[in-house]
Amino acid sequence: MQPCHVVEIITPKKFVLNGLWFGPKRPRRAIVFVHGLGGSVFSMQGTVNALADKRTAVLTFNNRGHDKVATLKNTKKARFKGGAAHEVFTDCVDDLQGALNFMRRRGVNNIFLAGHSTGCQKSIYWAYKKKGRGVEGIILLAPISDWSAEMHLKGKQKIARAARAARALVGRGKKHSLLPEGVWYEILDAQRFLSLYGPDSVEEIFSYSQPRKVPRILKSVGPPVLALWAAKDEFADKSPKEVATWFEAHLRKGRVVIVPKVGHGFKGGEKTVALEIKKFIRVQ
Repeated sequence: MQPCHVVEIITPKKFVLNGLWFGPKRPRRAIVFVHGLGGSVFSMQGTVNALADKRTAVLTFNNRGHDKVATLKNTKKARFKGGAAHEVFTDCVDDLQGALNFMRRRGVNNIFLAGHSTGCQKSIYWAYKKKGRGVEGIILLAPISDWSAEMHLKGKQKIARAARAARALVGRGKKHSLLPEGVWYEILDAQRFLSLYGPDSVEEIFSYSQPRKVPRILKSVGPPVLALWAAKDEFADKSPKEVATWFEAHLRKGRVVIVPKVGHGFKGGEKTVALEIKKFIRVQ
């Protein structure tokens, strides 16, 4: 395991996020890593360790969706509900901007953004809102559609039932109330469920299971994109080739690599993932 040191990130809206810095203090390049739904600063450590080297630093950090339920704070010590159950997806812009600003203040200008799972949607959404300013490229690790994954695993009827309960809570002004026990298998508040599992949600960026939907947010992204797809992703409802073809058709600049024999977390394929990422960041 690589040694690292603890850092504190202050976002533009003054939220305090904890992070870990791997690699040299004065790197030639850096990767800001965005964990997935319910992940944390400790997520994907095998890949992070394979990426950090003498010239490359990796910053991992807790975004507002870390763990299942979490307490967030700002610089005024006020506390807020957070974690995967309560986060508001669009707040990711503030989180990611805070991490990128932190990196620039450390004197690093050659910066790449890397997201895993739902961190991919956050990375692309940040690039859409900020026009990709300040990053040399974006890396997507298992850019799965949460909606299509749950349609595949749980089915249309169960999603529709939970969506009705979520909309009812939102209609009563209780968007941050948890879905009733038995309605859905995860702990999620009403607005988070509708964001994750709504086919028309702003979060449904990778709409490969909706052939008539134009993925305008993805198509708007200017920086080059490397998408790494796990050949045996347990959440996929399409073949790797189908998904790769869809991404290649909608990326303005970028390429797709299918990593063989690995699942959603790329366990066992960390070296392959790191090699592909290092090739990508060195040619940009």
